[in-house]
Amino acid sequence: MNQKMSAETNALNWFEIPATDINRAQKFYESIFDIQMQPMEMMDMKMAMFPWSAEQGKVGGALVQSSMHAPGMTGSILYLNANPDLQQTLNTVQKANGKILMPKTLIDENSGYMALINDTEGNTIGLHSNG
Repeated sequence: MNQKMSAETNALNWFEIPATDINRAQKFYESIFDIQMQPMEMMDMKMAMFPWSAEQGKVGGALVQSSMHAPGMTGSILYLNANPDLQQTLNTVQKANGKILMPKTLIDENSGYMALINDTEGNTIGLHSNG
């Protein structure tokens, strides 16, 4: 039986980051996280998948270019995993044509650190790390 949202489940199942130019967005995220993203097309959407394994129960997501996805700086903010130290990721943001909106900031000793960036598509994205 599937369990609805609770303390034992993830509150987030999947995420989509809007893109105007999927290739530019893919290049940005591959550059700042030093990852390879898998391109895919489905249901009139161009997508680039973040590394993910459904079998391990981890949350996955993608960059998405479609008529239903509009990048923006307001609305919900998604925090991406930048462990072990988000400063390493922040150091690459401007070189990849993004902007740092909030530098590495301590949340508290138990929660770690956060930062906010503006990606090449105009989205405000959060970064989080324990260190």
